[in-house]
Amino acid sequence: MDLLRKKNVDDVIHQNDDTEEASGHGKLRQHLSALDLVGFGIGIVIGTGIFTLTGLQARDNAGPSVTISFLIAGAVALLAALCYAELASAVPTAGSSYTYSYTTIGEIFAWIIAWDLILEFALGSAVVARGWSGYLAGVFDLPEKWFAEDGSVVNVGAIAIVLVLGLVAMRGIRESAWVTNGLVVVKVVVCVFVIAVGAFYVKTGNLVPFIPDSRPPEGAGSEGGLHAPLWQFVTGIEPATFGITGIFVAAAVVFFAYSGFEAVANLGEETRKPERDMPLGLLGTLGVCTALYVGVCLVITGMVHYSELSRGDAVADVFDQVGLEWAGILIGIAAVAGLTSVILVDLVAMPRIGFALARDGLLPDAFRRIHPTWGTPVLMTGLTVVAVALLAGFIPISVLAEMVSIGTLFAFVVVAIAVIVLRRTQPDMNRPFRTPWVPFLPIVTVFACVGLMASLKVDTWLRFIVWLVLGFIVYFAYGYRHSHLNKAARKEAA
Repeated sequence: MDLLRKKNVDDVIHQNDDTEEASGHGKLRQHLSALDLVGFGIGIVIGTGIFTLTGLQARDNAGPSVTISFLIAGAVALLAALCYAELASAVPTAGSSYTYSYTTIGEIFAWIIAWDLILEFALGSAVVARGWSGYLAGVFDLPEKWFAEDGSVVNVGAIAIVLVLGLVAMRGIRESAWVTNGLVVVKVVVCVFVIAVGAFYVKTGNLVPFIPDSRPPEGAGSEGGLHAPLWQFVTGIEPATFGITGIFVAAAVVFFAYSGFEAVANLGEETRKPERDMPLGLLGTLGVCTALYVGVCLVITGMVHYSELSRGDAVADVFDQVGLEWAGILIGIAAVAGLTSVILVDLVAMPRIGFALARDGLLPDAFRRIHPTWGTPVLMTGLTVVAVALLAGFIPISVLAEMVSIGTLFAFVVVAIAVIVLRRTQPDMNRPFRTPWVPFLPIVTVFACVGLMASLKVDTWLRFIVWLVLGFIVYFAYGYRHSHLNKAARKEAA
């Protein structure tokens, strides 16, 4: 039962009250405001989901009804955000859902969530780096062999941007916020431009039927078995694309587009007034991003028939197809800038997970050391950058995006459960923001997330299970024995 040992909530809240000199490691610095959090949130959410996955999922799974897919994914994300807002305002700390689960359901589950978050942020930044490279190739007509999504052997562009932004992430949270906020302004302006200008070129015929008839996937034999959604595999129903099935399959994949808002919760320890700013940052991010997603989806599927959408740079390509090449080039340049912020926020968020694990003894102590000048976990950031660069260079977008979605949804399930548990075990805890309708809303969140997870492919589930098994190996080989709670228990027993 010591696998279920829990951290005390008060200990978590006050774990950084000691001075830097006393801790010997340094601590994260509180530089961020609510506006910075919304900037980080939009910076990570508006990215590959809108510039790349929109066209990919409309073409392959949902047609014009990809708009409904984004609304479904956005509704599930909103449910999760309401749960996150309560925990992030009450327990502002690096580690987000990892720390929340450590205080509610125990160490082994906290480790699983942390391992899952590492997967989410690492693969998320790799996905966007490949999308960034594809747009760069489209704008400057670079060789597909080294930059495009289709046909590239080693994606040199993706590797290069990860290495450059890794240096910015190391340099400091305030510097990262400055760069991110500037890039966010660019991408929001571009999204508004796409909606405003593209609306004049929408043809209603391209939106009819809004939900294309369900049909067997092309090369149906190859789409069965491990390539079918989990619920189809379990029930034995024939694989299909488009129709209602296509909407939910696309929703499960494009949920990746919303997953980044959790990075905001991960910055609680670096926020000046987390009890006020964390809820504003989380909910403000989702509100703005959902509106932009829906507008862009409607416009691009109305401008060009979904079967003609590009797999790599859909938003820029539709303007090329209607004769607005200048706009396509402008959007391509802005997309490169916009996707840059997504990569940067992921590279900022993931090292904070490693920092939190090392602070609790579940990873070697060196990973929690903060650079004395930059105020960042520099070793963990460096390892993150190397790992992401390798993933971005060699793994296709479609594989990476589905893995991010399943990891994010799994984390959301745990956060929803944590809200219910903490309401019962810590009823008097200070909660600046309270999730409404508990336990009903968290229970609905759990079922909604599990439903989307069931729409992901079987092979995605298998990869996820393999990743979790590797996580258990690392935990029992190192984390279990070196956990600070374990050491304290042994000392007390002695």
